Amino acid sequence: MITRPRSTTRRLGLLGLTLATALTAGLVLPNAAQADTKLKFVLNWKYQGPQGWFFLAEDKGYFKAEGLDVTIDQGDGSATPIPKVASGTYDIGFGDINALIDFASKKPDEAPVAVYMMYNRPPFTVAVKADSPIKTPKDFEGRTLGGAANDGALKLFPALCKITKIDCAKVNITNMAPNLREQMLMRGQVEGVFGYVNTIRFSAKGIGVDPDKDLRWINYGDYGMDLYSNAIIVSKKLIKENPAAVKGFVRAINKGLVDALKDPKAAVAAVAKREPLIKSDVELERFDATVKEEMSHPEIAKIGIGDIDDARLKTSIDILVEASALPRTPAVSEVFSRDFLPPKTERPTKLF
Repeated sequence: MITRPRSTTRRLGLLGLTLATALTAGLVLPNAAQADTKLKFVLNWKYQGPQGWFFLAEDKGYFKAEGLDVTIDQGDGSATPIPKVASGTYDIGFGDINALIDFASKKPDEAPVAVYMMYNRPPFTVAVKADSPIKTPKDFEGRTLGGAANDGALKLFPALCKITKIDCAKVNITNMAPNLREQMLMRGQVEGVFGYVNTIRFSAKGIGVDPDKDLRWINYGDYGMDLYSNAIIVSKKLIKENPAAVKGFVRAINKGLVDALKDPKAAVAAVAKREPLIKSDVELERFDATVKEEMSHPEIAKIGIGDIDDARLKTSIDILVEASALPRTPAVSEVFSRDFLPPKTERPTKLF
């Protein structure tokens, strides 16, 4: 039998009492295991190369390092993350800020908030065949155009009609499944299709169409719609209840983007890890085109990727409110918050 000195026994007894008191009070002791915050994140679309930075953030442990356990789900259109996040189905989404402006105008209390702007150049377009008689928006009248119901370009079409002074009522719109868009255009079932330039471009390549020879583009940005596009959006509930999780998520995504820009092949490989059926060479092209054409607005040299120019976003809001006859004009601060951005020194100011 081992006999301890009374002082040692007393110290052990006090330590045990301290531990019991801490556990009873619900205190967390140093080095005690802590559960990661679970977050559900919905993408804008099916798995594609430009989503690689999200998956690199996961694979490299950046979410884990922030104390986050993130589930990433595929999306079905850039407009749909907004209601999904607003309803609480998801905590975070990657969606079109213009759809967010529309939602915030109608349901300000429920609307999510954008916290990291990624697509800072307008990708919205109507693609037509190269030999189509459609040359300008005015030529849409009397024609049949098609798009997926949740497509961002289709949802912005009333604004394009307003700005270009065409009668939307004279344009026939048909909805189709997203995977049928390019086939229906090439078969002549519709005369033009709504979408993002690079989404259509690389989907067309996937069915053997040369987009540079066989297609033409009527881009919204060429007609005064210098709009922002996809951003990371988060629910007001998450911002209120766990702002540290929002900041950590944005920090992790920013790190993933930095890594993806350094090694695009690794980014595409991270996507292929989730969806082995993608064509990695095509997705690498899509990655490069997205970075150059949708994310490289000259303003990022001054403000860095992730941030916005307040005056430019205000103009976008005004365009959408007037064109779509929205019930109210949301303030820029309702739509975008830079409170969760990493310092500019940590965010890229040049992407290629």
